[in-house]
Amino acid sequence: MESRSDLTDAQWERLVPLLPVSNGRCGRWRDHRQVVNGVLYRIRTGVQWRDLPERYGPWKTVHERHRRWSVDGTWEMLLRRIQAETDAAGEIDWDVSVDSTSVRAHHHAAGARHAPAILQRGLCPDGQSRSDSVGTDRPGGGGGAGGEALGRSRGGFTTKIHLSADGRCRVLSLVITPGQYADCTQFESVMDRIRVPRLTCGRPRTKPDSVSADKGYSNRRTRRYLRRRGIRHVIPEKADQAANRVRRGSAGGRPPGFDRDRCKKRNTVERAINRLKTFRAVATRFDKRGYVYLGTVTAAALVIWLRS
Repeated sequence: MESRSDLTDAQWERLVPLLPVSNGRCGRWRDHRQVVNGVLYRIRTGVQWRDLPERYGPWKTVHERHRRWSVDGTWEMLLRRIQAETDAAGEIDWDVSVDSTSVRAHHHAAGARHAPAILQRGLCPDGQSRSDSVGTDRPGGGGGAGGEALGRSRGGFTTKIHLSADGRCRVLSLVITPGQYADCTQFESVMDRIRVPRLTCGRPRTKPDSVSADKGYSNRRTRRYLRRRGIRHVIPEKADQAANRVRRGSAGGRPPGFDRDRCKKRNTVERAINRLKTFRAVATRFDKRGYVYLGTVTAAALVIWLRS
């Protein structure tokens, strides 16, 4: 009996050549397809790991595979490779939009032990400057709620997902932070994580054709970053910023360029967020560890790419 979350034969054929292979020294792995489908079932439904249907095998095996692939970057690697195949076929719209969304943390997400840090890219560690880019190696965990990307905001105990999406509503890059972090502080981190490899030789593509974002990203640092990289952008100017510029006269400089038609396409990132939140384990955070939740969101984004 198949579930709606199970990969089709065509999707599996795309994914199977990219999966890691056992080295044979630690015994044989349980069938990848069975375990991956078990992970995707849990992400779609949000059930507890112990409640996985028996057809996916032992729940501990499924959970441990997901945890391992989250910490060693396997989910991220699979997402990058699928993006590379899609880009090679010319099917990525490089008019990129950036935004964030808050996710309410279930009470099961609390209580992670203060163990030594387990690190992975894409998670903003506690204690790091909120305006600094995420490190290129691994982010912290086990440092209390902040170290696990949990924080207090107006929505309560939340995690925030910062992401960029291509023009076809698919996630290009992800960063997660505690819920109280402002959107603009993670803009550079999100942009720096856009990295689509080439199937042939050559450097990965990191520069989109254009970027659009809402007023929350309207500040000098963001515009200066985009100008330095030579990226066209559409970010509406805040009313107080416009009034201050006018008040200063010629010293205030020229108003930033604004393409109204391009700005209307910014809803692509909102639709990408809606797609992600159809997965219940993404829309509500149940994972205690930040790196595991990041793996959950990355696996959901991978499925969206496979289905598109």
